[in-house]
Amino acid sequence: MGEVKAPDLVNLVMFVFSAHIDYWFGEIRPVLEERFGPMDYVSENLEFERYTLYYSDEMGHGLQGKLVSFERLIHPHQLADVKLETNEIEKMFSVEGKRRVNIDPGYVHHTQFVLASTKHWGNRVYLGKGIYAEVTLIYVKGEFRHLEYTYPNYREEVYKRHLEKIRELYLAKRRKFLK
Repeated sequence: MGEVKAPDLVNLVMFVFSAHIDYWFGEIRPVLEERFGPMDYVSENLEFERYTLYYSDEMGHGLQGKLVSFERLIHPHQLADVKLETNEIEKMFSVEGKRRVNIDPGYVHHTQFVLASTKHWGNRVYLGKGIYAEVTLIYVKGEFRHLEYTYPNYREEVYKRHLEKIRELYLAKRRKFLK
């Protein structure tokens, strides 16, 4: 019989995207930091619209985003609460019922990158409170690797490179925490 152990703490990550990312990120960053603590990593603007037009009717065209990391590590079970909170933040910044910014929370662990979702699918595990978790990338032999169902943007090397930088920050935090 296996021994039950406490899970590792993980690094909270969010992908924030919008049609006017520089403006909306400037508006939303203080709210995110108030709720989740200081950010310790913010990527440059990343192309998003070329991967999907799903959000265009609601959010407009020219969608770009930023991958961000937070200093404070969280327990993996907190991801459901984080997703519910980011949904509320999205509503706060909506105009006439349409989102102007989308916030996709997840976490980096040394073995994986996990995203939260409100939608069930065969590759997602129910966390509770209407939220599911999806292993989006796995870390194998020194790199993040995508899976058959991984979203197209996370298959791209530029996204993986940023997540690998966040993973390095996470590993440093873990070393400091475990001392």
